[in-house]
Amino acid sequence: MRILLVEDDADLSEAVRRLLRREGHVVDLADSLRMARAAITEHPYELVLLDRMLPDGEGTALIFHAREARVRTRFLILSALGDIHKRVEGLDLGADDYIVKPFEPDELCARIRAVGRRPAGEGPQTIECGNLRLDRASRDIVAIANGESKSRPLVFPRRELTLLQTLLERAGRVVTRETLESAMYGYDDLFQSNTLESHVSRLRKHLAEEDTGVGIHTVRGVGYMLKEQP
Repeated sequence: MRILLVEDDADLSEAVRRLLRREGHVVDLADSLRMARAAITEHPYELVLLDRMLPDGEGTALIFHAREARVRTRFLILSALGDIHKRVEGLDLGADDYIVKPFEPDELCARIRAVGRRPAGEGPQTIECGNLRLDRASRDIVAIANGESKSRPLVFPRRELTLLQTLLERAGRVVTRETLESAMYGYDDLFQSNTLESHVSRLRKHLAEEDTGVGIHTVRGVGYMLKEQP
């Protein structure tokens, strides 16, 4: 999942980012409303973690901005404003969940998983292609075999899992390099020009070894396409 964390406390931001990266998420940081508005307009986020008290205004203004800009994402508020009226207010303003600071890391991760299971208008919860089935909320991928009697879970490194999920969600269509790189890397991550090709090569090999019934095809100069193998 690609997540935007909107928080002006640098120490807390870095701690949360390290935690979520260990959970397999790509996390970008914004320390102001201005920066957050630009980020959600330029990049597709599945979730925004949002502080309410930002240096340039009330954090929930970002929810209104997203609605006006027709940006589809979920919002989970992380705030020290923890009395019942503030929590109800935040939820009424459009947040999907509300966590009061300080919070336990395990609770935050559980809340993110719960929010991720809720639909955001972006398609079905489960996707199948070839012998693969993806649960978009849990990011679990299963190889289906013999009417599911011998189905087995597949394990991928974090970035290859994100690459596969992005291709599965657009199976049969060309996915541009820019879309794939945006899903796999935060805007302050460093990567080489051939990094994407390396991940694609390893993922192709893994998919072939597991007899998944799908293949990744290169569309030269544009990107890649995942299709069922004949």
